[in-house]
Amino acid sequence: MTIKPIGPAAIPNLGLGTFKMPEGETRDIVAAALAEGYRHIDTAQAYGNEEEVGAGIRAADVPRDQVFVTTKILPEHFAAGDFRAAAERSLAALDTDYIDLLLLHWPSRTIPLSETLPVLDALIAEGKVRFGGVSNFTIAQLKESESTLEAPLAANQIELHPFLDQSKLLAHMGARNIPFEAYSPLAQGAVMDNETLKEIAHAHGTTPAAISVAWLLAKPLGVAIPKTAKTSRLAGNLAAAEISLTDDEIARIDALARPDGRIVSPDGLAPDWD
Repeated sequence: MTIKPIGPAAIPNLGLGTFKMPEGETRDIVAAALAEGYRHIDTAQAYGNEEEVGAGIRAADVPRDQVFVTTKILPEHFAAGDFRAAAERSLAALDTDYIDLLLLHWPSRTIPLSETLPVLDALIAEGKVRFGGVSNFTIAQLKESESTLEAPLAANQIELHPFLDQSKLLAHMGARNIPFEAYSPLAQGAVMDNETLKEIAHAHGTTPAAISVAWLLAKPLGVAIPKTAKTSRLAGNLAAAEISLTDDEIARIDALARPDGRIVSPDGLAPDWD
């Protein structure tokens, strides 16, 4: 298994996503993932499972300093005092002394980054957060973030899978050495039915899901966080890190992007996408 550290935060490039995990099952899947070899767990306040994620980490026979934990705070808590209080709630829910990567979950339409990001810098200086980043930010918002945050911008977590063209955003991030963390890397299961991905998977003796993850990991500064609630699929997702796609295979997957490929764009939260 080859898990690579990515960017200034040395983020393990393959992690476990926990969005919409069945209530009561998150603890066990997190513990099982860590036993399988995962070292990166992604959660968020909005997922409602930080306590279970923390319990899963404690249940695993893995030292805390070997587990990279990401969580996120929603824009409704971006006012300076609210952001600090929200971060403290995540620390308490996870039952940890520090968060490895704390992300602004979506850009705010009302609270300026100049109010929120200095608090994130302070939390980093205090050791309560190791690294800070953003999620679902556009190029313009990334530029503003970089000019405001004193610490390195450690990641932008974005929707990314074979059916969504994010080339413009990725080109900007690559030029600025900002890693991407791909959520919904399996297009919420749609990759399993795609004939191109099936053909490439057959050639490698694996699944379309593994091929989609391998395609993401082949990109510069790429981190993938596929979700699974089934322990039987953990090893298969990890094995994607060992798959070497040819240039032709990557080009065929790149060509799957389509104008209606975006899945996640909630009203009231989504920015004007690049």
